[in-house]
Amino acid sequence: MSIRKIVSYGDEGLRQKSKEVSKISKKIQTLVHDLIDTMYANNGVGLAAPQIGEHLRVFVIDVSTGNEPLNPRVFINPKIIKKSGACSSYEGCLSFPEAYTDVKRYADVTVKALGLNGKPFILEGKDGSLLARAIQHEFDHLDGILFVDHCRNRFEADRILKEKGLNPVDGEYILEEPELDEALKDLPSNPGDTVLPEDNK
Repeated sequence: MSIRKIVSYGDEGLRQKSKEVSKISKKIQTLVHDLIDTMYANNGVGLAAPQIGEHLRVFVIDVSTGNEPLNPRVFINPKIIKKSGACSSYEGCLSFPEAYTDVKRYADVTVKALGLNGKPFILEGKDGSLLARAIQHEFDHLDGILFVDHCRNRFEADRILKEKGLNPVDGEYILEEPELDEALKDLPSNPGDTVLPEDNK
């Protein structure tokens, strides 16, 4: 297994949609191990295949903290089957070195995917947890969506990107998310990891 080069923001490859995995072959197993090794080498929480130039629907996440043992999770052909609630998430990305900004996320998500053993599983991320946010962040990469496309304040995001020598947010890709905007409208920008309860109406 090897540590791979991470594709940087500005590379058109990050905007490509990834293809489903048809078979968990030796090549896919190697890809998964390379993703895990590369994620750890860069102190990441997650990494998607397009970030190392492989346009396949695969990502890995490890949300263990402190003295907890490493716990990498593998998602092959993931589908988000449920999402609700809203939270403001202060996020970065290994393709955007040292750049962080506030983005809109769902607080609760349920994902269905295959593990490296080929068996399907369902996993829930709740209450705006790191797991919930990481699932959405990495899943987006498979559709060519980047975290800055969910930015809460474009001007703030542009300022931070400029400071890090990166291109500004591309307005063409900013997502219309009216229900998240409405849920977060009274929350000040830059609140850290603030979670709002699900609207039960």
